Amino acid sequence: MSETHDTYLLLRAFVDELARCGVAGACTSPGSRSTPLVLSLARDGRIATTSHVDERAAGFFALGLAKATGRPAVLACTSGTAAANYAPAVIEAAEARLPLVVLTADRPPELRDVGAGQTIDQIKLFGSAAKWFVEVGTHEATPERLRWIRQLACRAVWTAMDGRAGPVHLNIALREPLVLDEPLGDEPGGGGRPGGAPWTARVTSDEHPAPLIDWLREQRHGVIVAGREEPGAPAGPDHPAARLAAALAWPLLADPLSGARHGGAAIAHYDALLRDEAWAQRVTPGAVLRLGDLPTSKPLRQWLAGLDGVSQVALVPGGAWHDPAATLEAVFDLRSPALGAIDEVWHTDRAWLGTWRDADARAARALGETLGDELSEPRVARELATAVPEGARVVVAASMPIRDVETFWPVDARATALANRGANGIDGTISTAFGVAAARPEAPVFLHVGDVALAHDLGGLLAGKRLGVPLTIVVVDTAGGGIFDFLPVATQRDAYEEHVLTPTGLEVERVAALFDARYVAIGSVAELRDALAERPAGTTLLHVRTARAENVALHRRCWAAVAAALAV
Repeated sequence: MSETHDTYLLLRAFVDELARCGVAGACTSPGSRSTPLVLSLARDGRIATTSHVDERAAGFFALGLAKATGRPAVLACTSGTAAANYAPAVIEAAEARLPLVVLTADRPPELRDVGAGQTIDQIKLFGSAAKWFVEVGTHEATPERLRWIRQLACRAVWTAMDGRAGPVHLNIALREPLVLDEPLGDEPGGGGRPGGAPWTARVTSDEHPAPLIDWLREQRHGVIVAGREEPGAPAGPDHPAARLAAALAWPLLADPLSGARHGGAAIAHYDALLRDEAWAQRVTPGAVLRLGDLPTSKPLRQWLAGLDGVSQVALVPGGAWHDPAATLEAVFDLRSPALGAIDEVWHTDRAWLGTWRDADARAARALGETLGDELSEPRVARELATAVPEGARVVVAASMPIRDVETFWPVDARATALANRGANGIDGTISTAFGVAAARPEAPVFLHVGDVALAHDLGGLLAGKRLGVPLTIVVVDTAGGGIFDFLPVATQRDAYEEHVLTPTGLEVERVAALFDARYVAIGSVAELRDALAERPAGTTLLHVRTARAENVALHRRCWAAVAAALAV
């Protein structure tokens, strides 16, 4: 298929979702670059599409549609100053709280800032007047990209209407040729949801879970996936997700950052279990209920993305979307405490939960036998869950530490895990841990960090010296970014060590001395346990040296051991 063919397939799917979401109408204006966009709107037949010579007039006409119906109106124009002429109407929509979906055609990146005609900077053209901006690139019309653009259309409509209504702006890059001279044909992947439903429905319910209860009544053999939630969310054995999962007999796949990895339904080792493809296929669920961010686990994310035909919904308070594979069929504007209002139980099948619990127990035994009593990166993660004082908080750095915590932390850990997983970077990790310690001085706080993340925020150690905030830092020293040894880039030996692995050469003992911190070299699991049980004043650095090659080999032995245990 040609690129133009792909463009028209994607735009047809996008417009199909606008119609399914019930937009009030569309207003187009003449131009060349917008040809695929305008033709897709005009040919759909379900959206009342009117033509306007002047984009300024089109914008205010669309405002009238939105004002009269309470539903978003769509604007579509060509590139250049045509888009700028929407500005007065976009500003009025923002101030008057009226929903608009503004679609501006644009030149592709290679034609920008090189003197191409009718090309201006359209990125965030309407500034803060737009509630949401998306630069829509050029894509192949794969089933994955078609799911994405369908969800994008739904999200644009719901964002325009959600909370304080207003305009959203999608800037759509289009390449020539702009006219398709061949039949469009069927959509790869089968098109939209059955019955004319939007790809992703937005359900608002004033904090009462009645619509979610209706969905639950229809489901069998579900799983609950819990990720990190906003600050102040519940945590511990009484987490609403843990209680609901136990009542429904649905396996609970809870990232430690969620605070929900507790109770009889929690499955600790889903990351290792779902690496076994045969077992993952055997436990295909009938439904998935998600809350919070997606967990870090790549096997879990891939498994969820591959559940074709499985009903997946999520609690999405405050307009947050965590659905990179575009699988959700509905998002509920609810926070996890709303799950506590569900006092009915339907269709429990203890054998379904038992299948997961039996596999989790096998995985735990296999991992324990493989790890043994040797000090290793996985053992550091596990000890931070089990050897710290009850109620401790463990701040976990990105890269390998957060992955080891997700894989090796058991159910009902003694500690609560926290991490900077908004953007998933390593910057500021030490400073974040000191902030956590300062906010809750009565609870012991630990930091689980690698040597590169330590070097990245060395200045953060000043907080311990200047403020006297107690913090125990467990430094896993792999002499570089150990996570990269698991990735394909590790084969690029000509530049790998200097430009990717980046060993810092820092001597942790000298770092401790520089900042007047206590230093302890850890050489065994027993020494680590003893150090974690202490409550020292000030800053303590527990230094654990590991070998990267052995760490990679150990992780692979762990995964193989779990697969072997599942095959018995």
